[in-house]
Amino acid sequence: MSDQDLAKTRLEAFEAMLGAVQREYADILSKMDKMKGEGKVKTVTYQQLLGRKMMYQNMLSLYQIHGLLQRENDREMA
Repeated sequence: MSDQDLAKTRLEAFEAMLGAVQREYADILSKMDKMKGEGKVKTVTYQQLLGRKMMYQNMLSLYQIHGLLQRENDREMA
């Protein structure tokens, strides 16, 4: 495999991973909003979602710090 092929494969893998992280983060936010509306913020499930949200938020922040993510996601992470 040439260096160019390897670079292309790595870029495709990165893009796939970034998309998965962004989708999971959005899904977590959606679930948390629904539970919050139902008054279930003290449940174990909500607390687990909060922990996962923080983990994914940190991952997206690292992508941003290293210039791999556009700043348009700032508002989503607030």
